[in-house]
Amino acid sequence: MALNSLPVLAARARPLRGFSPTTPAPGRPAAVSSCREAPVDAAGALGSPDMSVTAMIRAMRPHHWLKNGLVFVPILLNHDVFDPTALWLGLVAFVAFSLIASAIYLLNDIKDVEADRRHPTKCRRPLAAGEITAAQACAAVPILLIAAFSTVLLVPQPQNFLLTLLAYLFLALAYLLVLKRKLLVDVLGLAAMHTLRILAGNAAAAIPLSSWLLAFAMFLFFSLALVKRYAELRLTQDQSGLKKAGRGYHAEDIEALSQLGMASGCTCALIMALYVDSANVKQLYSQPKLIWLVCPIILYQMARIWFLARRGLMPDDPLVFMIRDWRSQVMGLIVTLIMVAATVLP
Repeated sequence: MALNSLPVLAARARPLRGFSPTTPAPGRPAAVSSCREAPVDAAGALGSPDMSVTAMIRAMRPHHWLKNGLVFVPILLNHDVFDPTALWLGLVAFVAFSLIASAIYLLNDIKDVEADRRHPTKCRRPLAAGEITAAQACAAVPILLIAAFSTVLLVPQPQNFLLTLLAYLFLALAYLLVLKRKLLVDVLGLAAMHTLRILAGNAAAAIPLSSWLLAFAMFLFFSLALVKRYAELRLTQDQSGLKKAGRGYHAEDIEALSQLGMASGCTCALIMALYVDSANVKQLYSQPKLIWLVCPIILYQMARIWFLARRGLMPDDPLVFMIRDWRSQVMGLIVTLIMVAATVLP
């Protein structure tokens, strides 16, 4: 064959049937392949210069804003549910925490973008998928924080509310940079951040702090934080546990997390039982004995959450799951009816 015929043969060559440069190799997950094939712009970062507004909104994770509804808990328990001023102040706290949380989520995605691209589900996040750039996410962070802290001017006691916002921001940044890689300190940090949302409701509406509510919230959120870590460990566990993701856990820790989380969940029911016989409850409720009925509901709810987690049916965030789950909604409605009956019945 003549050498001058080789270019002609190369031009006529065709790829093998069923394969193409963009087709993943047999046995390779399509989702992971698509995450690694995001476009690269001229600056060398994933994504295009044109920002998608919907992608930016998704990066802010508005579905997680549901957790900020915890700021209304002190208002409800103080029987101010029909007070327009209290509800307005609760809404202010809700907006402030939502904006700060979104800023933290963007910072988290910027920091963990490379790890997210290798994750089976986090690779779909807008920054990891190349739908927005790191520069665009960085530009949005100060705007969100300025808007959040400007809400301090709308509450009657701005100093206390400002302290809770600063404490939440500091703790969230500490968690992002250091605490999330520390054994058990990470779940304590998550529990503290959820509890701060309740404290913000107290500060915004100028409601006195209840030590009972604080103790109940801390054990509840500690258990839910352990569920979150348990679900993540179960999803990604291998011979080295979560060490590859920079976490402080090993695969053999999964059973200890489960036991500690279930014990913390049961403690919530114990605190509720002790609260029934306290002096505070007798001032707020005409029939405080009815609140005993809440205790078995708490035990059922916490046990069910852990059963689902152990079966691998729990998503990353159990608090969002509880808000969306219809059975949890029914339990919440029953608890509300019990508390109303304990208040209005003679």
